[in-house]
Amino acid sequence: MTASVFIAGPASWNSIVVLDRLPEPVPHMQFAEESWETVGGTSAGKALALAALGRSALLYALTADDEPGRRVRDALERAGVSARWATSDATERHLNLMTRQGGRVSLYLASPSVTHGEDDADLVAAMSDADVIVFDLAAEPLRLLPVAIATGRPIWVDVHDYDGESEFHRPFLAAADAVFCNADRLADPVLFLRSCIDAGASLAVCTLGADGAVAIDADGTEHRVAAVPVDVVDTNGAGDAFLAGVLDARLAGAGVPEALTAGSRAAASVLGTRHLHPLLDPVIG
Repeated sequence: MTASVFIAGPASWNSIVVLDRLPEPVPHMQFAEESWETVGGTSAGKALALAALGRSALLYALTADDEPGRRVRDALERAGVSARWATSDATERHLNLMTRQGGRVSLYLASPSVTHGEDDADLVAAMSDADVIVFDLAAEPLRLLPVAIATGRPIWVDVHDYDGESEFHRPFLAAADAVFCNADRLADPVLFLRSCIDAGASLAVCTLGADGAVAIDADGTEHRVAAVPVDVVDTNGAGDAFLAGVLDARLAGAGVPEALTAGSRAAASVLGTRHLHPLLDPVIG
């Protein structure tokens, strides 16, 4: 069956450590409140959220033939995610230092190298058949950007905590029909969103944590949505679920306000689990 969404980007094996505060940049000792291991990766989070919404999606990601890679592949398969795996020299692994309020420091323990394009013909076919292509920030999606653009399919990108200046993000922004980000490093999120629309995007959205999200549509109209109140266990995956909820609603024909509401609901659905998505609760425990 043809997937309506093609997602390319990271799937990882993560160690999560919850602290009462993020570490200060001085030698010291802290005690963790809690810790666990789980599937990570922003593309894995989007694929899980879309699977939960009943939207057909294909995840393309890289793993190695190692124990972390086997854990990632097995967990996502058991959670109902359709995936195409390429083999890399390393499975992506993170150590995420978290606070209950959503603060995070991500330490990258291992990152996969890009492929040599041996499967590109099949990937181009899958992208060409999709309604939307979603690219996350990673070396392999960056390598695939030219062929993704050539398909003519709409491209949605998630630039996360973009600071408005990073060169690595610029090719993704230039290719984007829809841009998603968070406000962590933006001095003026609305100004940035309007710059995305001016550059050719038809939708630009910035998540604001507990304050919900703000979006600018193709007509320059500003839209806002409140966050759904929920008891937060872990914030990993909330932004990915938000994008998935908006995308699913837009593909179903919803307007921007209704799609943002759907995104807010989807984000709230993952905040009560310590995994990327509740679909992983019975799989990882």
